[in-house]
Amino acid sequence: MTDATPRQPQRPPRPDRLAHPRRLAREVVAGLTDDDERKPLPQVPTASRLGLLSCHACDLVSPRTLEGEPCPRCGATLHHRKPDSLARTWAFLLAAFILYIPANMLPVMVTQSILGTQRDTILSGVIYLWLSGSRMLAVLVLIASIIVPLLKMVILTFLLLSVHFRATWRIRQQTRLYGLVEVIGRWSMLDIFVVALLASLVRAGALATIIPGGGALAFGAVVVLTMLASLSFDPRLLWDSLEDDNARH
Repeated sequence: MTDATPRQPQRPPRPDRLAHPRRLAREVVAGLTDDDERKPLPQVPTASRLGLLSCHACDLVSPRTLEGEPCPRCGATLHHRKPDSLARTWAFLLAAFILYIPANMLPVMVTQSILGTQRDTILSGVIYLWLSGSRMLAVLVLIASIIVPLLKMVILTFLLLSVHFRATWRIRQQTRLYGLVEVIGRWSMLDIFVVALLASLVRAGALATIIPGGGALAFGAVVVLTMLASLSFDPRLLWDSLEDDNARH
């Protein structure tokens, strides 16, 4: 006698949405632990050594004698390197460092209710989440709102100092550090998204109202400034130091 109970169809496996970020993180960590002394840099001809430059808009390779002229293909102005890259990056980065202090000291969210007014900073929110049992969420907010912006600024400062002092130590790893800044930059706006979501949802008239505080404005400015600093920095300047060092030898 056979079992006539119908079998339930198996559900297809859920796609792992974190697979791509995890793979990127593994590649960056593997690149940072590489060793230039163990794997020497190949001596290959570069565009700068050959007197060439590429258009930043369409990547057309042109003679360096056309620097400052319109690109023959798209019309964008040709530059050997990003104009005033170091000055603009330093300006955005110093402004971000200055605003990072009020971003963490001022309240990012002000809650007005019949019980009174409560002002919460990023750190006080992390402490409240930790004490209330939401420890994973507290760690996520701590990493995305405090550690990630500070890590971006520290890495960019290190790269700028490396270009200033024309350091060639672990030049490949320095380039991958810049790639790490690009990877982690997208996780810096978590607090702004949370405050905007709460402010749009919690509108109960005289009972409760949530409005963004001054810390949210400063934090948003920090995120934008670090993004502009990252876009202004030209990682090819790191390799120019190595190019000059090889030319002297």
